[in-house]
Order: sequence, then structure tokens, then C-alpha cells
Amino acid sequence: MADVPSKVSVIVPVYNVENYLAKCLDSLVGQTHQHMEILVVNDGSKDNSEQVIQDFARRYPEKIRAFTKENGGLSDARNFGIDRATGDYIGFVDSDDYVMPDMFEEMLALAEKHQSKMVICNIQKVDQNGNVTQKLTQIPNMPEHIGLKDHFSVFSDLSYFACNKLFSKELFNGKRFKKAVHFEDIQLIPQLLLECDTIAQTQKFHYQYLERTDSITKTHTAKGLDILKAVEDVEACFAHSAYSDRRAELKNFQIFEGVYSFLAYLAFVKEEKNFNEMAGELELFIKKRNITLKDILKYNRFDQNYLLSLPLKKKIFYLLFFAGQKKLIRKLI
Repeated sequence: MADVPSKVSVIVPVYNVENYLAKCLDSLVGQTHQHMEILVVNDGSKDNSEQVIQDFARRYPEKIRAFTKENGGLSDARNFGIDRATGDYIGFVDSDDYVMPDMFEEMLALAEKHQSKMVICNIQKVDQNGNVTQKLTQIPNMPEHIGLKDHFSVFSDLSYFACNKLFSKELFNGKRFKKAVHFEDIQLIPQLLLECDTIAQTQKFHYQYLERTDSITKTHTAKGLDILKAVEDVEACFAHSAYSDRRAELKNFQIFEGVYSFLAYLAFVKEEKNFNEMAGELELFIKKRNITLKDILKYNRFDQNYLLSLPLKKKIFYLLFFAGQKKLIRKLI
């Protein structure tokens, strides 16, 4: 008798995306890997998303598992799905994005071939006409199979999106997305990586991230401080992990996520009081960790100096901040 193929559970949190949901679900029910369940979690939508979900559930009862719950936010909806997933592996797809037909077939094959608990694919940003606007290569210049002890630099180099990864379900034993916070991916996904001995990757751009023209520009507020809190949670997990002696990589993670990612968010904070408070918190974050200006300026990502790789406007903003020129920065924003 042939072995039963591993089952994949894909969790799709839904909140007010009636115009995009059908394309997302079409890309999932059409996957070449057939042994999968799609858990669609309506997180209290107020538009017609529920009708779209029920239509797919009627048409594909063997694939779609539909749930409705009170609004609790993205983390809560994902956790709801994890608690009900029956697959050996778990993936996440945001309900306004879509994926290529062989995404989960290839990523599952890599997980099983290399006995890896986490598999990563590349992302491309697309507009509403399907045109590619940006290609985001996740781990360049590295092999398909990556042993973390020999290549632990990926811990600090990786972009910690949940949606371009396939996870062994066992990684979520005792771990869930943190509720009622922003940047929940930065908080949890590094902790899951620390549970892995190896990871695998494909250089294919399987995940299609939609840049919506109808989305209201997000207001950048003091919620950005959740980035620093996420890094603190990862630090606590790191201290008890098998990689606790890899201090250089931890410092690089602190610099990439806690300094550069935080500054990228801070650059769009318009309210001066919030800006000053957040800038002060960042300075404390840097001081507490004995991160020097030299550490920040010399930080390399994928063997390239990170600051030099950035667009000119970002370079100027960061350098002015490091020079303590906040008044000049306020004029730029």
C-alpha cells in the first residue's frame, strides 16, 4: 500500500476582504498538492466576506473548513486556526494575497527531503493587475538545505514573515502568536526558527503579496514600540535555546530588527510627541544592549553592508538619527 501523503493545513484569517478573497481561495483550492485542508477563519468581518467563504465551502467541501468568530485580530485568528489544524504541516496565507499552484507541493517535498521543520520561499509584490512590482529574495547565495549550526547568520538576516513559510506542526507545541500586538511575526517566527536544526528553501517566488490601492494608508503610531517588545521576547527565548552562545548573531538580530526595522517604521511617525517618545525608547534599547554606533554602521546582511545597500533617502534619515539630528529629521518627515 502506498504511503499516505503528509497533510498540509493552510490557515487564512479573513477580515473585510470581499474584493480579494475569491482570488486567494482560488489559488489554494487549485494547489497541486491535494492532501490539504484550508481553514478559513472569518474574524468578525462586516462586509460580504462570509458569503464568499460559504460559496467556496459549498463548492469545495472536501478542502474548505469555514469558521466564524468574533473579531480578535490577526494573531487571534491564526491561533484559532492552529488549534483546529489536523495537518502535519501548517502554512499561513493572508486573505488579500495569493500563491502559485505548486507552492505547497514543492515546499512539502523540501520539508520531507531534508527533514526540515521550516521551509521558506521567495515573495514578490504584485499590483492589482498582477504586475510584479518588486521581487523579495529571502535567502540569496545559500543552498536548498541549510544547517543552522554552520549557517546561523540566517537568524539575523531572515525576513520574519509568516506567510512565505511552511512549518512542521510540532513547532507550535506550546507556542502561539502573541495577541493584541503589532509585529506578531517578528515576535514568534524567530522563536520557531530556534527550535530547528535545519531549514530548507526554494528560490521560486511562490508567494504573491498584493499591494492594494484601496487600502487606507496606515497611521504610524506608538504601536511601533511593539517591535522592540518583540525583540525582547525573542531575546528571552534565545537565552534558553541551543544557540544561546551565538552572541554575534543575536546582536545582528537586535540591530536589524530592533534598530533598522524600528527606524524604518519611525520614519513615518508624523506626530512629534510619539516620534520623540519612540526615539527615546530606541536610544535606551541600544544603550542597554551595549550596541555601538560602529556595530550599527558595520552591520552586514547577506555579506553586504546593510546601510550602503539602502536607498539614499533612507540612508540620510538613518545617518541623521545616529548623529542625533532629530530636528533636521522632523523637517524631512
